Amino acid sequence: MSYALGIDIGTSGVRTAVLDDQARVVSTARAAHVARAGDEVRAEDWWAAVAQCLERQVAGLREEGVDPRAIRRAAIDGTSGSIVLTGADLAPVTQGLLYNSKGFDAEAGQIAAVAPEGHIGRGSASALARFLRLHGQAEGAKWLMHQADFVLAQLTRKGGISDQNNALKTGYDVEGECWPDWFSELGISAEMLPEVHPAGAEVSLIDQEVAARFGLSPELMFHAGTTDSIAAFLASGARDVGDGVTSLGTTLVVKVLTSKRIEAAELGLYSHRLGEMWLVGGASNTGGGVLLEHFTPEEIAALSKQIDSGTQSGLDYYPLTAPGERFPVNDPDLAPRMTPRPEDNALFLKGIFEGIARIEAECYGAIERLGGPSVARVFTAGGGAANPVWTEMRARVLGRPVLRAEQTEASVGAARLAMGLI
Repeated sequence: MSYALGIDIGTSGVRTAVLDDQARVVSTARAAHVARAGDEVRAEDWWAAVAQCLERQVAGLREEGVDPRAIRRAAIDGTSGSIVLTGADLAPVTQGLLYNSKGFDAEAGQIAAVAPEGHIGRGSASALARFLRLHGQAEGAKWLMHQADFVLAQLTRKGGISDQNNALKTGYDVEGECWPDWFSELGISAEMLPEVHPAGAEVSLIDQEVAARFGLSPELMFHAGTTDSIAAFLASGARDVGDGVTSLGTTLVVKVLTSKRIEAAELGLYSHRLGEMWLVGGASNTGGGVLLEHFTPEEIAALSKQIDSGTQSGLDYYPLTAPGERFPVNDPDLAPRMTPRPEDNALFLKGIFEGIARIEAECYGAIERLGGPSVARVFTAGGGAANPVWTEMRARVLGRPVLRAEQTEASVGAARLAMGLI
């Protein structure tokens, strides 16, 4: 029997999953990101967390009597729009910039002067704007790498490899299957841009020394990866046009499988190519991060038991951890709305749950108004999927069945991608 490995580089840490040839989960592992003071982000820390997680995964497999060398396929997902520049030796020459980095107005102005109207690379929060910032700071830079690309490079010892899903927000033309010609007007060297492959395509064998380090097979083939939210979609069990998946992690991400490409840059809405189909969706800055600003996971579980999911709270919240929203409203200055706060903590939590559910409903409504299918059912991935009270409230607000995803870990979706299950 052969196995597939999925590596998920999420917001809070790294998770891995190993699936057998029937797509059943055999083993999982996790490791936290390195905690650092201030805003410093180091790509080396992404790799350190992945290495630690792989070591735990391999040890866990051996304990279960599974030979790690039987893993023959693997894929990696990372947070969408997180990037770093490296030298020819694959070592970072800049800091990393995460998907939620802000403050790139000058770069956005440069892009707006040359990019077509409505292009996903326009805007101060785009991955392309972050790339321009690093491009202007870096000396000796050889490669632009998305987060998943960087980890892939450490495992294969090859640079210049990316996938269509991660490259989309950096400006890659997924229909023309090329980087835009107008990049040259921004002073971007074509040699820095990675070769982009369809998600799931074979791209490189693991480096032999790396394989020996982790006890993996030198015949382990890596497949082009994807973003964390798309990996969560692949893990969910959604498979039909009109199936929606909400990822309730630190942030809220919605995806709908459709037969045509739908774009609305002014709303932060875009489509990824997924096999012969399109996966349309967007990401809101609301989500579990707001809950954790006010409650511990234990408090959320206890207070949820006090909530009547069939009634309304009477509170009108737009829950955010800080000003700024991406979708369904694309407004970098949108202020959180979290008042009034009742003395009853269970009521306050209920109001936050409802506020996030209303944003979720607005996301699906926006997709339908722009020509997308009417969503018949919603699968849920991420930490929020485990809360039955919240699920019942979301079904009431959405007005359609809300199902827990078959698998809730993006690492499982990454492994399914490597198996060709898209």
